[in-house]
Amino acid sequence: DIMREALEQARQARLFVLKKMNEAIDKPRAELSPFAPRIIFMKIKVDKIGEVIGPGGKNIRAIIEKTGVKIDIEDDGTVLIASVDQKAGEMAKAIIEGMTEEAQIGKVYTGTVRRTTNFGAFVEIIPGTDGMIHISELENHRVNKVEDVVRVGDTVKVKVIDIDAEGKIRLSRRAVLNDEKKGGR
Repeated sequence: DIMREALEQARQARLFVLKKMNEAIDKPRAELSPFAPRIIFMKIKVDKIGEVIGPGGKNIRAIIEKTGVKIDIEDDGTVLIASVDQKAGEMAKAIIEGMTEEAQIGKVYTGTVRRTTNFGAFVEIIPGTDGMIHISELENHRVNKVEDVVRVGDTVKVKVIDIDAEGKIRLSRRAVLNDEKKGGR
């Protein structure tokens, strides 16, 4: 009899606590607190793992230092980013995406002229990825000297017009100028 009474009191107490909890919050929050710990999953190409890690872990340590996240990279290219707040996790993801991004035909990039030759200019469009603008693709009119249009260190908008079988990237500044002219009308 004593046990039955004790169990009934415990049940009443449990129901009372649940009722109070339900009054405080009757349904789950629509969104996690921005300060709730979270894990972001992303996938990178297996051949890009080395670029993210860097020589002796230099690159991955720099990302961790800058953002304060914890990063694990699996052999299959799965990247786990653990962060205490959403902003830091998203920042780390953006850095990794930038490091592993590959040029896409038709996409416009803002790049830096790294080198000029008598037949064109080499432009870094993504960190570590250069493409070449042939002299005929620099302007809408004939260009006699590459340096008349661009110099080393200049920032230029270019469009990827081709990527050959060897991975060489052909760029066009002329295509961007034409697109802007069409859009400006």
